[in-house]
Amino acid sequence: MFYIPVILGSTRRGGRQSPKVARFVAERMKRTNRIKTEILDLAEYNFPIMEERLRFNEDPPPGLREFGEKIDRADSIVIVSPEYNNGYPGVLKNALDYLLPEYKRKPFGIVTVSAGGFGGLNCLAQLRLVAIGMGAFPIPAALPVSSVQSSFDLEGNPTDESYEKRATSFIDELLWFTEAIATQKAKEGQGG
Repeated sequence: MFYIPVILGSTRRGGRQSPKVARFVAERMKRTNRIKTEILDLAEYNFPIMEERLRFNEDPPPGLREFGEKIDRADSIVIVSPEYNNGYPGVLKNALDYLLPEYKRKPFGIVTVSAGGFGGLNCLAQLRLVAIGMGAFPIPAALPVSSVQSSFDLEGNPTDESYEKRATSFIDELLWFTEAIATQKAKEGQGG
């Protein structure tokens, strides 16, 4: 079974819509019976502005070591992020920047959320570049969610059935890349 945490990249205090989508994705990942997952909500971690990477920090902020350990042992990572001002939230970049070797050669699935009609495509493009810069592999499939307020109910169930099919394709591709990388790492003696 693969461990693939979902990083929830928003800490807005009121009206956050991304948690609905994160719950939906995590639940669909669990249904494969091949993935163990959990949501790593950055609002719960509340990391201060990064002054030093975790590996060089003798007195890390509360929760950072636990967050880093989860990312380090992950086989892949999924990010669910809203698009803010044509980009991703600064709090997400801050959390990602605390780590670096923990991301090496890990597939990244990116799910973007927007209130409008484009589903966060600018955020998606930028996060793919960030993942590559960290030594990770953003998978080709994406799951952009448009008009999130009306596309999902409060429990994270889609009101538009097309999201079920799109999520299945996204998770299938995430699993393909996760298994391929795990197989290669095992061949190289890096563990899986």
